[in-house]
Parts: sequence; structure tokens; C-alpha cells
Amino acid sequence: MPDGLKHLLRHLSIDLSPLRDSRDYRLLFSSGVITMFGTLITMVAVPYQMKELTDSYVAVGLVSLAEFVPMVVCGLWGGAIADALDRRKIIVLSELGLLVTTAALMVNALLPNPQIWVLYVMGAISTGISCLQRPSLEAVFQQVVKHEQQGAAAVLSSMRWNFGAIVAPALGGLLVTAYGSAAAYAVDTLSFLLSLVLLWRIRSLPPAEDAAPASLESLVEGMRYAVRRSDLMGTYLVDIAAMLFAMATSLFPFLADELRAPQALGLLYSAAAVGALIASITGSWAARVQRQGLGVIVAATLWGVAVALCALAPNVWVVVVFIALAGAADMVSGIFRMTMWNQTIPQELRGRLAGIELLSYASGPMLGNARASLMANIGGTRFSLGAGGLLCVAAVLGLAAALPKFRRYDARTDEHALAEKARREAAAA
Repeated sequence: MPDGLKHLLRHLSIDLSPLRDSRDYRLLFSSGVITMFGTLITMVAVPYQMKELTDSYVAVGLVSLAEFVPMVVCGLWGGAIADALDRRKIIVLSELGLLVTTAALMVNALLPNPQIWVLYVMGAISTGISCLQRPSLEAVFQQVVKHEQQGAAAVLSSMRWNFGAIVAPALGGLLVTAYGSAAAYAVDTLSFLLSLVLLWRIRSLPPAEDAAPASLESLVEGMRYAVRRSDLMGTYLVDIAAMLFAMATSLFPFLADELRAPQALGLLYSAAAVGALIASITGSWAARVQRQGLGVIVAATLWGVAVALCALAPNVWVVVVFIALAGAADMVSGIFRMTMWNQTIPQELRGRLAGIELLSYASGPMLGNARASLMANIGGTRFSLGAGGLLCVAAVLGLAAALPKFRRYDARTDEHALAEKARREAAAA
């Protein structure tokens, strides 16, 4: 084999060192594969069931809007408790709560007349629980993975998510069309049971001895830290803008019908994850990029362009290709953002900042789906896709111009990255 090809393959190969070196990361990784599998099946089932019950753009879009307030409140509070309590306990109890909400959706779907309000209420409750859990999950990675392996862990975590995101929506589409929503919710309930078995085996992860108690004051401290760092604010604001203007998964049930391919609904949901998985598998290069801020800007711009092109696609297969390209761009952006967060944020603030991060990457899709549904109600599905993608590009470029420190961020010279690396090296010594 030519040396050049060997060099290329070595750079494209996946770095498995976090899985080899950390037992707790292996358990979290395996649990994540299982629970994301079930959760993404439910992601298909809920809008499908709502469409079947109401046949309304607005009703489907309001599912995401109903989840917004619990996401904001619980995301911030989840960050505060992640820094103040045992993170393992938070993760396990939250997983149990998610199991209960999914079981409630299953019972409702089995009723002769399923209640619409149950979809809204259980969706809001499960979102709140998930947002209490998420900051602890994100903060744990900093504890169980070495500093120099954070980039590799970001790639692996992205790959784990995309594995479920490819298989699960496709299976979810088949389940709901062939057996109904109750079958999809039953699979999700089983996934949470299996995940709990793995999470129970993770070692205790108590807070630091001088950790601030969970309080409004500790939340404000975390927010002040984030606001003082315009490079961090750039990661949050660009992602919110990209998702707000270009996220449109709530349109997929209607888009599949317009393209006369209702059987391709699961494929539309999976397409972004296919592109993202390809980006993850070949994404070892991203772990070596040092200017992650510029990388986020470029990736978010490409995401908007790909979504806008969906409006011009003549058939379902071209739409699938553009959605896959959008998913690849979004995944690269996520890898860069996660690497910046885990390499620059002090451990004592990691949970609270993870709560703020959750607001950025969760509020955008929720509001974006509501925006997409309302725009489609005014001008149709294609109008919503095209206008949203173009607005995304304009917003990302505007933020890039307004945040020069974020645009010029370089991990080799950034004071926060160097300080956190030195702290972790001293702790290891």
C-alpha cells in the first residue's frame, strides 16, 4: 500500500482510546446507544400520532413548543445540581423517570380513544426530566475521559448518537405505520430498562468538596462566566440561530405526503443521521482541528445551505441527499463545540455550563420546528424550508462578524484551554 494512502487511512481511522482507557465511559457509551435508540423511535411516533389524531401543522408544531418551558427551567436547574450532587445518582433517577413517561405514552396509545393532551403533557414532563439529566451526562465526560482524549470522545459520542439516529427513525417509521404508536412506545420503554442496568454499574461521582450548593446564586455565577467569554457565547448563539431558522423535522410527515412517498417517512428522519454518521466515522481529522470557532461557523453555514436546497428538490431521493449533507455539517459543528466546552471550562462550573449548552442545542430545534410549522401554514412546506435555510445562513454570518474572539479561537493559544490543560495535568501528577 502506498505511503500516502496509509497516511490518509491513519488520519481517517477512529480513535478508540477513550473506550479502552475508561470503564465508566464504556458504560455510558453503551447506555447511550440503547437509550438513544428507543428515544428516537418515540421522536417519530409522537408527531406521527399527533398528525393522525389532528391532521394539523400547528398541532404537530405545538408538541415542540410545549416542551420549551420545561427545557429552559430544568436545563438550568439540572446544571446547578450537576455541580452540587452525585452525578451518577442524578443520571440513574432521571433515567427511571423517563421510563415512566414513555410507559404512560404507551398506555395512552392503547386506549380506544387516545388523548391529545397526554402527548403534550408527557412530552413536556419527559423533556423536563431529560434536561435535568443532560448536564450531568455532559459533565461526567470531563471526569471519566482524559483531557487529551476529549476530541476523540466527542467523535465517539457523535458516532454513538448517529448509530441510533439512523436505525431508530427508520424502524420507528415502520413500527408506527405497520403496528401503531403503542408498539413504538413499548420498544422505548424496554430500551430504558436495559439502559438502567448499565448506568447502575457506573461508579459514584460525588461533587467537589467545596462545590457550591444548587441555588439561584450558583446559576447566576455560571451565566456570568459564560457571558464573560464571547468564544463560548459564540458556540451557543450560532447553534441556536442555525436550529431556529433551519430545523424542520416537524414538516417531514407532510413533506413525505407531498412527495407521494409516505413510506419514506422514516428515511427522511434517518437521512440527517446517515450524513452525520459518515462525518463521525471519517471525523478523526476534526479532533486535530485547533480553530474550532471558525469550524463551527463554516459547518453551520453549510447546514443552512443544505436545508434551503431541499426546497428545490424534485423528488424524495434528492431531499434525502440534501438532508444527509445538512446532518453531516451539523455533526461537525457539534464535535467542534463539544471539544471547546470540555477543554476550556473548569470542572467546578462544567455542570452549570452544560445546562446553558443544553439550552442552546435543545431550544433551537424546539423553536425551529414551531417556526417551520407556522411558516408552512402560511406559505407551504417548500417555502418554509427555503426561507428558513436562507435566514440561517444570514444569521450565522452576522454572528461571525459580531464575535471576532469566537471566530479567531485557537486551542493552542487560548488562555482558558491552556489553563484547564495545566490544571488536569497537575491533578493527574
